[in-house]
Amino acid sequence: MDRIEQFALPAGAAGPATDVGAVIERMRAFRSGWPPGDGVAVFNQVYLTVTEAVGRHLADGAFRDRKAAAALDVRFAEHYLTAVDADVSGGSPPACWRPLFQFRRHPGVRPVQFALAGINAHIGHDLSLAVVDTCRTLGCAPADLKEEFDRVGDLLVLLEEQIREDLMPGPDLLRVADPLLHLAGSWSLERARDASWSAARMLWQLRGVPPLAEEFRARMDAGAGLVGRFLLTPCR
Repeated sequence: MDRIEQFALPAGAAGPATDVGAVIERMRAFRSGWPPGDGVAVFNQVYLTVTEAVGRHLADGAFRDRKAAAALDVRFAEHYLTAVDADVSGGSPPACWRPLFQFRRHPGVRPVQFALAGINAHIGHDLSLAVVDTCRTLGCAPADLKEEFDRVGDLLVLLEEQIREDLMPGPDLLRVADPLLHLAGSWSLERARDASWSAARMLWQLRGVPPLAEEFRARMDAGAGLVGRFLLTPCR
């Protein structure tokens, strides 16, 4: 119950980020502190690229409601930053993030798997919570954020295509690591994004019934964690 009641105030060891620039700086600091082959570092670089793109779009006026887009982006990022802080402090990140942290140094897991597992955790659990967080912050309803939600989602879809192109091994290796083709092709960001929007609407409707909202969130968290574990199946 407490988790649902505090959606709008996620806590991290370094404190919540206050704007998109602060989010970018924290992720850049992570990048400098983790080795390139670290699985969380792989996802962090992917997410940093997305957040930098959002920052550029905010500066260029590409979002109709700049305030709402910035709030959604920051609230979204806070859930990832909080998961990192929990792991660094010896705590337990949400179930959706645990496979990535547990397998981050596994030699049999390829970079594209780390990237997809992180995106799965963030979209499959954090994004719907971020919509609720933002609605509480701005005093609006999920429907008021749909345009900003879709624009950020479009950036993620474009990036996912680039991730698969950049991080998938070449044809020779794929003949050896054939299971990777199956794993990488079995998950869809667009479908995950659609499910996240539905979950956000459900959580918003359940906000007056905290026990049911928390049960729904916990099951969503566990489901995303299970998918993440499959995505991180060692391929060598």
